[in-house]
Amino acid sequence: MPDFLLKPIPGFQLEIWEKFIGDWFFVFAIAFLVFELALYALRGKLSKHMAGDTVTNYITLAFFLITTTLLFATLYAAAYFFAAEFAVFGIQTNLLTLVICLILADLAYYWEHRILHRINFLWATHSVHHSSPFFNISVAYRHGPLDGFWPLFFHLPLVLLGFDPLLVLVCELLVQLFQTALHTEVIGKLWKPIELLFNTPSHHRVHHGSNRKYLDKNYAGIFIIWDRMFGTFEEEIEDVKYGLTRPINSINPFVAFFHGFTRLGAEVAKADGLYNKLGHLFGPPGWKPKKKPAQPTSEGEK
Repeated sequence: MPDFLLKPIPGFQLEIWEKFIGDWFFVFAIAFLVFELALYALRGKLSKHMAGDTVTNYITLAFFLITTTLLFATLYAAAYFFAAEFAVFGIQTNLLTLVICLILADLAYYWEHRILHRINFLWATHSVHHSSPFFNISVAYRHGPLDGFWPLFFHLPLVLLGFDPLLVLVCELLVQLFQTALHTEVIGKLWKPIELLFNTPSHHRVHHGSNRKYLDKNYAGIFIIWDRMFGTFEEEIEDVKYGLTRPINSINPFVAFFHGFTRLGAEVAKADGLYNKLGHLFGPPGWKPKKKPAQPTSEGEK
């Protein structure tokens, strides 16, 4: 095996990578957004609604960064470094283990993403990301209040396995940045081998579709093979209708940021009985109480 794959990567280098990659990718994303909006303008598709929705995306990002910094950032880092004390193995950080950790982090992301779509109180935060009726790179930055919290539980096992907490954080970042680049209509389908192995803009457009055949499909981060393996893959065939099956019909950033929890709260409040309230919280999106069977009538009531 080539020596460079096994050469240790110091922790301070991981910190530099994390900051440098994240900061410069954001600059790229802004530049690409300008390019996308210019194309929409040239095609006569740029509207006030799209422009307002784009601004809302970045305002929800600001809300997300505030809540994450205030509520979760210290907890997240502390949990990782505390868990590292109980790691099963002491895995050295090098290019080879970085690749392995990245693949495992991507698999963890797949299951995190899939579960966020299937449990109502988790969907309440993730639905913010899906609530835009448009699809450009700014949508990648549209986040809900608790989006920075749930990844902890899915990636913590990698730290317990023995990967350096900083390496796990870098791999999480790489998965997220790869996903960010997929939010575009500018790029069509790619070369078939790429479409077969990797998540692409085409695959991710499907994921953001509210078309019935596209619901709960293509959860992948980097590798679309997880969807192919676990039966959640769908090809982009028909035009994608973006947004939620129950649109929020608003570019108000407060409505966008909190709509999932306000809807869920209203459903729980209206539900009769503990079973139905728990059903709304832990059931899948669209869960409804079972209708009670009609009571038989007596002869005199017919």
